[in-house]
Amino acid sequence: MTSHVLDLAGAGIGPFNLSLAAQLDSVPQLSVRFFERRSAFAWHPGMMLPGAEMQTSILKDLVTATNPTSPWSFLSYLVEHKRFYQFLNAEYEAVPRKEFADYLGWVARGLTSLRFGTSMREVHANDGLFSIATDDGPTSARNLSVGVGKLPARPAWAEQLPKSMTFHSSEAAHRIGDVKAPRVAVIGGGQSGAEIVDALLDLNAVSSVHWISRRPNFEPLDATPFTNELFTPSYMERFHGLPEELRLIHTRRQVLASDGVSASTLKKLYRRLYERKLEAGGSADHGISLRPFRDVISAEQDGPEIALTMRNGFDNSIETLAVDMVVLATGYRFVLPEFLHSLENRIELNSIGEPVLESDFSLAWDGPRENRIFVLNAGRHSHGIAEPQLSLAAWRSAVIANSLLGREHFKLGQLDPIVQWETQEHSSTLSSHLGQAAE
Repeated sequence: MTSHVLDLAGAGIGPFNLSLAAQLDSVPQLSVRFFERRSAFAWHPGMMLPGAEMQTSILKDLVTATNPTSPWSFLSYLVEHKRFYQFLNAEYEAVPRKEFADYLGWVARGLTSLRFGTSMREVHANDGLFSIATDDGPTSARNLSVGVGKLPARPAWAEQLPKSMTFHSSEAAHRIGDVKAPRVAVIGGGQSGAEIVDALLDLNAVSSVHWISRRPNFEPLDATPFTNELFTPSYMERFHGLPEELRLIHTRRQVLASDGVSASTLKKLYRRLYERKLEAGGSADHGISLRPFRDVISAEQDGPEIALTMRNGFDNSIETLAVDMVVLATGYRFVLPEFLHSLENRIELNSIGEPVLESDFSLAWDGPRENRIFVLNAGRHSHGIAEPQLSLAAWRSAVIANSLLGREHFKLGQLDPIVQWETQEHSSTLSSHLGQAAE
């Protein structure tokens, strides 16, 4: 039990609150505690499939972008484990996800502000403080940080399917090894879907895999330099200042910048498909069918199998497919955690029912400004597609730390962006002069 008032109480210890805890480790004047119901740190254990890789640079770790001398960087982790030179020699195009997860666990074991096996049960706002009920007893804090993650998103058509015949990608590592279904459909054309397809192709019990996506094709992650400008603080700051309708349009357009498939994964799958066709002597029956531009309309259990009905966007036809199991690589959704339900009616929501976030990632609510509720991984439509990603985790944590301190402890100034996103007065004047010169 915490006997004094905390400056910040954090709910959930995933990568984002872990980043905040690591950054605040360099700010001893703040009293902070982070609570996690699990007994130890774990990062998407259900998605730790063999060969799974990160899609971000090792420099985009928990701290380096704003605190490069922190002892909690990925490079510090490599040095601590005496793997620095071997890691460089391995010349990874992308870091193995298991190693990055081990890095996160190493940080979690080293920070003294974390409390595992203790969860927040209830929060009330009283007299300029948050009164918090935890498994270890009551405590109080001036500010909250909510980093409990999102819940698996399941399409409405999948809700009535038996659990024995379907599972979400968040369970993949625990369920795939036990799959005995000969025909499996994987729904979702992102990285998770691709990794699950790859894993299923290794199972002798699976005779055919059907990869189904609403996207027009199985498309790569766009990690080219100008697209990566979307993952910079300067872009995020400008994005946050846009009207909501424009932000929603931009996030839909930019999906492949954050949710595409790694080129190396696509190449691996294409080669596997080629080799299977070769082994089958060119036969169409080679154990895998790729079905992009399909929108699943319904799914019905028919005895021991599932009948999927889909609309094909390529030729606008309706097709059906019989399978024995469905894997849902359909992403995640934000849900206000139960411990905040007492404040639910005081929180401002946007047009799609998500909480409105201020520029410092705190909720817009009717409480005192000095009592902030920072929410991490809920700002895709307020701060841009980089917000749910690890790319700007260190920067966001530094923004929150500065907000808590009321001063710039972390230096966050950035060079002007390479890309001129917004219309500026001087650029309009320049265009006018150029037009006159052309005449």
